[in-house]
Amino acid sequence: MTEASLVSQFDAVLSDLDGVVYAGPHAIPGAVESLQRLESVGVCLGYVTNNASRTPAQVAAHLRELGAPAEDNQVVSSSQAAGDLLAGLLAPGSRVMITGSPALAHEVELVGLTPVHSAKENPVAVVQGFNPEIGWKDLAEASYVVAAGALWVATNTDMSIPQARGIAPGNGTLVAAVASATGKQPRVAGKPEAPLFHSAARRLKSERPIVVGDRLDTDILGGNRAGFATAAVLTGVDTPESILAARSSERPGYLLADLTELHEPYPEIVEDDSTFRCGKATAEVQDGLITVTGSEKDLDAWRAACAAWWAANPDAAEATSPRLEWLEN
Repeated sequence: MTEASLVSQFDAVLSDLDGVVYAGPHAIPGAVESLQRLESVGVCLGYVTNNASRTPAQVAAHLRELGAPAEDNQVVSSSQAAGDLLAGLLAPGSRVMITGSPALAHEVELVGLTPVHSAKENPVAVVQGFNPEIGWKDLAEASYVVAAGALWVATNTDMSIPQARGIAPGNGTLVAAVASATGKQPRVAGKPEAPLFHSAARRLKSERPIVVGDRLDTDILGGNRAGFATAAVLTGVDTPESILAARSSERPGYLLADLTELHEPYPEIVEDDSTFRCGKATAEVQDGLITVTGSEKDLDAWRAACAAWWAANPDAAEATSPRLEWLEN
């Protein structure tokens, strides 16, 4: 009898974009085909992104250009979440200074607020989202308004963004500049907050979604906070080493090489007298040392190491850097 695939346990996939589906302008190998297969196995698909520089329609159009299935309403962005948050806190028509993209300004306008672009226009709030065109003058304007006591909302605080040429600074670095200048911290609308994931699940009428992402501090933490299953893929920011070291709240339920492994059976991890076995690999923890029998190139070995370390350290408030010893099978 054929083993069931991992994705067959769920009714929807809530996928991140950067580092999962694409890196820069190019699709990650195998990603598009894996997303296309979901419909044939009866699994819904939604995209949950912290990228506030483009509208959901623009994101969906880009996905379709890559060959991925994407209707406009399948994309839920942090700019939408920021607009909703602001609308719930401000009177209709209130002036909100946009430190971000035209797409962010559009979402603010859609919820009945008035986008402005200067402290001289007396905004009562600042919303800050990623825009590669942002410069010092934009951050200075935001700082003037925030320092004066205005409401400050950030679409997200991702510190980096995977690009085709490597890892680049994300919105979190720009938010950090304003925070350093003002001594204040924003309210965050997008990941890793749970409402963005709950909103996406409601759109799909999903009761058993799995969140798939490449970042522990946004995708996995947010999915865990939402109470959903989570899977980390190794096509973006985080690595097997950083995932192993993760604090408890950022630990994924599944560790995947890429999206293609959604359609494969997930290997069982078995514990036998404090030794954890996954495939042909085993791992055990003694005195803070993880001894792994297997290859560093074998993902099953990392799955066993994670299971062993996390069982030995179930309530880690901070990331750790465990010592590893690798033994050949």
